[in-house]
Amino acid sequence: MKMAETKGKLYLIPSPLGENEPAEVIPAPVLESLKEFRTFVVEEVRTARRYLSKAGLKGKIGELEFHELNEHTDQATIEGYLRLFDGGNNVALISEAGLPAVADPGAQLVALAHRNGIEVVPQVGPSSLMLALMASGLNGQSFAFCGYIPAKTDERRSRLRTLEKVSGQLRQTQILIETPYRNDSLFADILAVCGASTKVCVAANITMPDAYIKTKKVSEWKKEGLVIGKRPCVFLILA
Repeated sequence: MKMAETKGKLYLIPSPLGENEPAEVIPAPVLESLKEFRTFVVEEVRTARRYLSKAGLKGKIGELEFHELNEHTDQATIEGYLRLFDGGNNVALISEAGLPAVADPGAQLVALAHRNGIEVVPQVGPSSLMLALMASGLNGQSFAFCGYIPAKTDERRSRLRTLEKVSGQLRQTQILIETPYRNDSLFADILAVCGASTKVCVAANITMPDAYIKTKKVSEWKKEGLVIGKRPCVFLILA
């Protein structure tokens, strides 16, 4: 009888949310474990190399193997990454920022691993979503991550109305993210659509020295005149 080939494990390695030094936000055991990998699947090779260099692998980058997985990676290429686990080889998955596979193309590799009986090992690190929820003062008992909502104004406002209604019915915090250059247009639509008493948290540049995290009612935000700019930002809504 032919023996089943040994497969390695898929490790999900967090990365900093901004320009922090890795040791400031990533646990020491996770950083130490990076030395054990030779194969990395990453969203962008240049960013991953810079992160690993700062994490203590500067002199070993040339010995490492990198494979990209981002929004442009086709399914056939992703399926081909199964071979990376051959012979018991462990693979590290790293996203551009924060936790891999959460609002991140790396989720496709995690799903592939599960379909093929490959063990998935998540590691501890910063999550902008959970940190924003922690700091918001909104309902942390019931919440929903809604990801990116439509970019077109009419569709986006319709979606926001629906999310606010659900939030009010369930007393559930709704968590949204947006491409940084659309932060201010999304925020403007939130203020235009949501009721005056609805609470909105804006959490920008989380973990950075200039982090901005404030929760106010829509009526209060309208008096504030906040300009978020292109900072990475999480929006939370509770009606």
